Amino acid sequence: MQFHPMKISHYLILPLLMSFASNAIAAEEIDSIAVVVNDNIISTLEVNNRIDDFRRQLQLQRQSLPPEKILRKQVIERMIVDSIQLQLAKAQGIHVDDLSLNQALENIAQKNKSSLDEMRRTLESKGINYKNFREQTRKDIMIRQLQQRMIYSRVKVSQQEIDIFLDQQKQSGQTANDKYRLAHILIETPEAASPEDISAALKKAKDALQEIDKGNKFSDVAMSFSNGRNALKGGDLGWRSAAQLPPLFLSAARSLDKGNISEPLRSASGFHIIKVIDKQTKQHLVTQTHARHILIKADQITSNEQARIKLTQIKKQLDNGADFAKLAEKYSQDPGSKNNGGDLGWAAEGTFVPRFTQVMKSLKTSQISEPFKSQFGWHVIQVLGRRQQDETDQLIRQKAQRAIQNRKADEELQLWLRRARDEAYVDYRLKTDS
Repeated sequence: MQFHPMKISHYLILPLLMSFASNAIAAEEIDSIAVVVNDNIISTLEVNNRIDDFRRQLQLQRQSLPPEKILRKQVIERMIVDSIQLQLAKAQGIHVDDLSLNQALENIAQKNKSSLDEMRRTLESKGINYKNFREQTRKDIMIRQLQQRMIYSRVKVSQQEIDIFLDQQKQSGQTANDKYRLAHILIETPEAASPEDISAALKKAKDALQEIDKGNKFSDVAMSFSNGRNALKGGDLGWRSAAQLPPLFLSAARSLDKGNISEPLRSASGFHIIKVIDKQTKQHLVTQTHARHILIKADQITSNEQARIKLTQIKKQLDNGADFAKLAEKYSQDPGSKNNGGDLGWAAEGTFVPRFTQVMKSLKTSQISEPFKSQFGWHVIQVLGRRQQDETDQLIRQKAQRAIQNRKADEELQLWLRRARDEAYVDYRLKTDS
């Protein structure tokens, strides 16, 4: 799960309100069936509670409310897709036990600088039933695990794709750190769309643009027209790096100024309308440390105390002016560095285990540490230098790989969800407007 480390407030609640009902639903309270999804039933009460949650979220965000019939249609569709995914997750044997759920809730609280009890009280102060919150969190985790198994884990990125992407960035003047915040309207077309389907979708996309031209907010039009997963967020896709965006979106975003809106863009999914909310280029400087060390391990022959004493004696020699590199070559038991005089090269923070990193960060340049223990044995470290680097080529490639993988997976997920929705048995018992 992905959460933002902000203070506990209604901002913590907003992304979570999107996916759970605020009142317990007892069996005797279910007065009618709204939708049948395969073997699952969505009750009218569940629909109404979810609509209340979305309405509350929009009010907290100070967004205008769409017409009731549009909100109801969007919410029901969201509930249908979630129901399909939960059924598939159960069929795949995906289960989230109470221990895993409790850990996830603890993580939510910690990332928002709160305890679990404080988070519960905050939720309840917003009128949110904590028991329902727990269970919806369980469902959310199951859906993410299903998507990870079915889509994200299967998406591969070749070195050639990374090379092409980085070369395109270089030629266009883009950097790996360029970011865009986009809003999006999707007008879907069927998987095997006929010319009539395409024509109807294009007309609807143009109708959406006309509504915007009349002065209606993009977010309001997105809620009314869009088939995208972010429709109920006003189409807001949040901040994404250049690599995370489909080429179609990125090309439009590069050519548009902040606040501008694209013409309808055609893809296999349908027609897209893109608004550039904001864009930025940001340097990510990494602190690198050049250090060397001597490692003495405890083993079947050498006890932990003997290893400590041996390293203490080596440290005394260093204090008396002995050559660090020569002592490392003679005594160090780190096969990766001993032949280089213990030299570890330049390394970014997080490269080494926490205890080693902690001691290394505490040292001034040229300073030699006192002997200390990590999970690998006893060390002395000398810091040779520090520098600020704008991400190394290796880190840039890793970042590009993750971003390309996420972008490709997002595209695959959209198609997969549409296919799963088309193949599901859905029987509307509650009358909805098309």
